[in-house]
Amino acid sequence: MAKVMKKKWKIRIVPILIVLTSLVLLFLLGYFYLQTKIENIIVLGNERVSDQMIIDLAGIRDYPSFLLSNTSQMKRKILANPYIKEVSVRKKFYHTIEIEVEEYKILYQRAIDHKIIVEDGSELMSEDPIPGVPILLNYVPDTKQESFQKGMTETSDEILKQISEITYVPNDFDKDRFLLTMDDGNSVYLTLTKFNMINYYNEVLPQLEGKKGILFLDSGNHFQIME
Repeated sequence: MAKVMKKKWKIRIVPILIVLTSLVLLFLLGYFYLQTKIENIIVLGNERVSDQMIIDLAGIRDYPSFLLSNTSQMKRKILANPYIKEVSVRKKFYHTIEIEVEEYKILYQRAIDHKIIVEDGSELMSEDPIPGVPILLNYVPDTKQESFQKGMTETSDEILKQISEITYVPNDFDKDRFLLTMDDGNSVYLTLTKFNMINYYNEVLPQLEGKKGILFLDSGNHFQIME
């Protein structure tokens, strides 16, 4: 009767230890890399909303884990601010978060209720005047509101910052007439059909030779010097 030979299996300890050690090292490296924090935050495109407010909205004030930070969630949280129109959030080398925002254009603030009016027609509450934002001193009829909104939207950012106050001043000849008081002390009359003429204000200034007065753009283009 033939003998049955049993094959002996040798357990190789060293290779197993090498494999286990490698796995543990990979796990530890992965774990510590996941815990690596954001090193730098760049905020671009903002003017009214501060860098710190945007960072707080994104939820990264304490510089959390770079890899575990979700850019889609950050974007959604930042867009919750009514002044923010668009936002993009990007991860960049090395552990840098870049946030680029586009703010809604602020057109004016109503004196009667302190509300801020932005380009899409939204009304935002504010207790105090905002620097560089024109103040609308009186009521504009609903029938004129859409055209007025359009005119203000088409006014350049540079000129908007130079307008101090706006008053609706219709007369017997023109129900679309407005008076704009400028920061430099000049006043400008214009109508809704000529509202875009205010964008040429800085080109007209040199012709005034430093004099202060009233610029009539509602009926012809002439300048009345203040006494």
